[in-house]
Amino acid sequence: MQAREEEVRARARAIAAAGGLSAALAAGTVPGRVDVSVSEGVVLGLMRQGVTKVFGILGHGNTDVGEVLRIYAGEGALRFLQCRNEVAMAHAATALRWIYGETPAVVTSIGPGALQAFAGSLAAASNGIGVYHLYGDETTHGEGPNMQQVPGTRQGQFGRLTDVMGPSFTLHTPEALREAMRRGNDAVHRPHVAGPFYLCLPINVQPRRIEGLRLDALPERLAPPATAPSEAAPYRAASALALGHGRIVIKAGGGASSAPDAVRRLAERLGAAVVLSPKSTGVLPDAHPLNMHVGGSKGSISGNHAMEEASLLIAIGTRAVCQADCSGTGYPRAEAVININGDLAAAAHYNHTLMLPGDIGAVIERWLAELGPARPADAARTAAWREACAERKAAWRAFKAERCGAVTLPDAAWGRPVLTQPSAVAALARFADARGAIKIFDAGDVQANGFQIVEDDRPGRTITEAGASYMGFAASALLAAAAADRPAYMIAFSGDGSFMMNPQILVDAVLHGVRGMLVVFDNRRMGAISSLQHAQYGPDFATGDDVAVDYVALAAAVRGVKAVFGGWTPEAFEAALREAYAHDGLSVVHVPVYWGDDPLGGMGAYGRWNVGPWCAEVERLYADQTL
Repeated sequence: MQAREEEVRARARAIAAAGGLSAALAAGTVPGRVDVSVSEGVVLGLMRQGVTKVFGILGHGNTDVGEVLRIYAGEGALRFLQCRNEVAMAHAATALRWIYGETPAVVTSIGPGALQAFAGSLAAASNGIGVYHLYGDETTHGEGPNMQQVPGTRQGQFGRLTDVMGPSFTLHTPEALREAMRRGNDAVHRPHVAGPFYLCLPINVQPRRIEGLRLDALPERLAPPATAPSEAAPYRAASALALGHGRIVIKAGGGASSAPDAVRRLAERLGAAVVLSPKSTGVLPDAHPLNMHVGGSKGSISGNHAMEEASLLIAIGTRAVCQADCSGTGYPRAEAVININGDLAAAAHYNHTLMLPGDIGAVIERWLAELGPARPADAARTAAWREACAERKAAWRAFKAERCGAVTLPDAAWGRPVLTQPSAVAALARFADARGAIKIFDAGDVQANGFQIVEDDRPGRTITEAGASYMGFAASALLAAAAADRPAYMIAFSGDGSFMMNPQILVDAVLHGVRGMLVVFDNRRMGAISSLQHAQYGPDFATGDDVAVDYVALAAAVRGVKAVFGGWTPEAFEAALREAYAHDGLSVVHVPVYWGDDPLGGMGAYGRWNVGPWCAEVERLYADQTL
């Protein structure tokens, strides 16, 4: 056993010295064929694809994998981040890929741990983020039920479950390792609609030997070239369609963030209003005259106006989720659609669609070449449209200035005037932007107010997990900075309810050296749902409580965390943020915020949503539309 460990250790040492598995193979410091355990084979397969960051919780279902990770981490060949909650570490891994572009793996034991990580993977699946998920699984010999396996008599229960969320593979046969890694590569590293890949590792298979594994046969990271339609005909058709319309709206979804300059030039060429999604803020600079801000069920005065009045929709990198297009009713006057998307299903979502499938940047560049230079007639044709949109944008900016200024309101729960959530969120957003910090928004009314408020000038400055709206994501995402090669200062915008979903960051951040800030906006309730209940039925129910929590004392109980009370006034909040930012580690700021009926307490809603008592009207409108 000792000899075998030394063999593993020597291999890990050589890989670390070479700077990676592929480099070690090229240098000949690692032999091309090796006898390894399945566990080490999986680790090598991940490293072949550049996956060297692992968020993990070890248990009886992955002791053999854990032993390999211990040795490889000890030799510096990979980084292992011990975590305390599987949901939280799934979020951290998602954030590492989303924000920093580094592909990590999540490693859990069997049963409850795997189920929690699986639940957390919804955020990656919903937002198209590629992450490896490695779960311990029941043994293959059928000697009896394994502790914590998914109960039942059907074969491969956990593999069946994970396959619902995304591609899944149970490594039942050691020799299938290469196929497992090939399928994982395709799921995790595909350029469009990536997502988690679930590799189930039976407990008894993990230590089995693979004789003569050829390392250069393990697939390297998928790196396909950018693709676009090769024929000129679809671009000519798109040009003819676009130049025949004077009221064009571009709906820039999250995918548009990959090619912001191309989107801007297309909008300027066509005189098109650009409406953003929560995930695409910054695709156009905030002050750009064609940027109409967010649109959808929450939306904005200007964004929803552009959606409502446009005669042509150009959908770019958007999957038309219910809140993005008002449950299918967001473009009542649109006669046709040009849809640019790498995913065929998303590209074909609407009727009357001319599809331009492929890489967004490559497609737009080819289309711009077909369109050619702008003609004077184009500006005249779109002048009235641009003027009307500019008026609505000015109205939105005035509205934001009123709601996001130094506003305090008397609050029943706090028994005194407190900051409104828009005023506090806006103040923190300004503070973050002034310091180049990345803003991460948690689910709930903090998130909803946030994407209406932020004023980004380039993509990537705001991360809003709008795909699953998973409570606890923002706080957990701070751990990604500890794993990143080039970490940035990150600020998590979290409601009190979201923070309590995953408070493990208080410990994990100290353990792994996170420098960042968590701001808890405390209205003692799930404000987004309380507001929805008020809007739909009148009273709120079971979405608030009278339990006071001293978040400063809670955070300060973890040695190494700087805890600061955010105060009752804009001046006190600003001072608290400065104090927190000066801390070389994780800081937590607790700020009470208003919830109630006063319109100044929120940013409002401007669209439609197929929820609750609104369903009948929304579905009637949808049935009358042809898109």
